[in-house]
Amino acid sequence: MMGTVKVMEAYMAEEGKDKPATPALTAELNLKDHVRQKSYFGFAASTGSNFQLNCVLKWNLTVEMLSDPEANGSGRDKKKLIKICVGIGVALFSFLLIGVGSLVYYLHRKRAASDPKLLRALQSLPGMPREFQFRDLKKATNNFDEKHKLGQGGFGVVYKGMLPKENIQVAVKKFSRDNIKGQDDFLSELTVINRLRHKHLVRLLGWCHKNGMLLLVYDYMPNGSLDNHLFHEDEENTILGWNLRYKIISGVASALHYLHNEYDQTVVHRDLKASNIMLDSEFNARLGDFGLARALENEKTSYAELEGVPGTLGYIAPECFHTGRATRESDVYGFGAVVLEVVCGQRPWTKIGGFQFLVDWVWYLHREGRLLEAVDERLDHEYAADEAQRLLLLGLACSHPIANERPKTQAIFQIISGSVPAPRVPPFRPAFVWPAAAGGVDFDASSADTTPMTSGWTPQYISRESSGAERYTNSPVSPVW
Repeated sequence: MMGTVKVMEAYMAEEGKDKPATPALTAELNLKDHVRQKSYFGFAASTGSNFQLNCVLKWNLTVEMLSDPEANGSGRDKKKLIKICVGIGVALFSFLLIGVGSLVYYLHRKRAASDPKLLRALQSLPGMPREFQFRDLKKATNNFDEKHKLGQGGFGVVYKGMLPKENIQVAVKKFSRDNIKGQDDFLSELTVINRLRHKHLVRLLGWCHKNGMLLLVYDYMPNGSLDNHLFHEDEENTILGWNLRYKIISGVASALHYLHNEYDQTVVHRDLKASNIMLDSEFNARLGDFGLARALENEKTSYAELEGVPGTLGYIAPECFHTGRATRESDVYGFGAVVLEVVCGQRPWTKIGGFQFLVDWVWYLHREGRLLEAVDERLDHEYAADEAQRLLLLGLACSHPIANERPKTQAIFQIISGSVPAPRVPPFRPAFVWPAAAGGVDFDASSADTTPMTSGWTPQYISRESSGAERYTNSPVSPVW
């Protein structure tokens, strides 16, 4: 650019060659008519579905102070040329920006889609789970349409899908790893889940990893969750009859016994609740959502960065708020909450009969000799009284505040099957004592999950006399099984 004579000249040359003697374009231009004294010089562009790469390998902007009075004349042709020059420059740099941006985006997507460590780990999972194609799962869920959404948890959204080639329905979990600090922990958890095989567990069919997105494919449960049938009944979800309720509880007990005792590693579920119990086409219970489950033998801390106590209030054993550890005993506590929930048709945190939690109300009715009054009124007395009595006592036994006083899963299964009598439960709910040693309870540290939990809430248990007066107890009252 000639600063004094107000002329712009554009030169073009191949890489490695000298500047040409004559410019490719020349035009008169007074910059102060177009830009301010202090301005930014740059280019703008937009991206689209198609792109091409154009390169400007080298450029510079030089202002030469030359004096040429004869160059003061202006002409329309020169102005037209300068506009063409600027237009070509902007176009070149626009193509460059589009190409570079598209290339960066493409490389980012390619790298995310082919994380070699994760892909190798997924492909080497024991049991050889199937690797699904992303396009097939995308088509099966109608591009993850909200209308196909089955539910949402802390680690992902679940969609209903139909695989046309196999003509089967599946549940596709679009996994979110934002809350998981460490790929190794995630893979460790997935390895455990993949190897579980039991008729009362939701089966993992396979996986897909594409564009940085992880999808897990499970058996589809056509009757949804137990929670939905207990509390969101409509024309499609009628009240669950007694026989189905008993069948569901028996199935969950069988699954829990498998996790704790029959699998080659002890696995704690850590989030046992009605919404995580799925029902197949014949209303068989399938324990699912192993987002918090883990093998106790794995010494690595998993999900340690989660805020608060993993689980749902009402299903969480009281010692978990102090130990920060999940155990087989805390799973049994959650199972007891589910049993009372199914039999009573009330959520564990329901305020009922002047009590803050369902379990306290049921315990009060037990003390008063009116235990069967806790049975769901919607059943309209159409239930087996002896079975209801057995399950309510079992639910209370599993809800014992002292962890080691709760029944083991083998005893639970025997009680449900009727092969052993129902447990004897004390009339007053025993007090929760901490530290546990004060009550003579010895925690088995080897069976505890090392994941820390934090909470500002400390549960207090109050025993109520039949007169309604409250008293605090300092020592536990042990039941007789």
